Amino acid sequence: MSNAYKLTVNGTTTFDVTHEELSQLDAISTAPDNYHILKDNKPFKAAITQTNFLAKQYTVTVNNNTYTVHIANALDQLITAMGFEIGAAKQVNEIKAPIPGLILEINVTVGQEVQENDTLLVLEAMKMENTFHSPRAGVIKSIAVSKGDAVDKGQLLIEFE
Repeated sequence: MSNAYKLTVNGTTTFDVTHEELSQLDAISTAPDNYHILKDNKPFKAAITQTNFLAKQYTVTVNNNTYTVHIANALDQLITAMGFEIGAAKQVNEIKAPIPGLILEINVTVGQEVQENDTLLVLEAMKMENTFHSPRAGVIKSIAVSKGDAVDKGQLLIEFE
């Protein structure tokens, strides 16, 4: 595999950069995550303001302009070329009871739009309250239980569209 990187800026512009080109970059660290860069005798002030290491995505401010940069190494590029998605998660369409219990609270309604990590319901099991959060953004298709229902392990609780 090569030492080439593909940089995608703001989701539209891409640059191919080699490890050698990066090592020849005239950049000096002025503080943690802050840099002074010279490119074609022009000075640039750059700062890394946000990092998402797992997604290989960074927010960088250069001369008061903010850019979102995604970095793909050779392996990432190969995986994409093969038609796979990096970090693709299984689409969750239903929530099932992991253990038997009693429904204490239902915080959503059919047709309601929810965001990832919104509270869906509370299940009491073994004298403990278990809060279920939405695994993804979506719309509630159906609610198969009511407040006060006893549920078995594996029973359908909520379904997404």
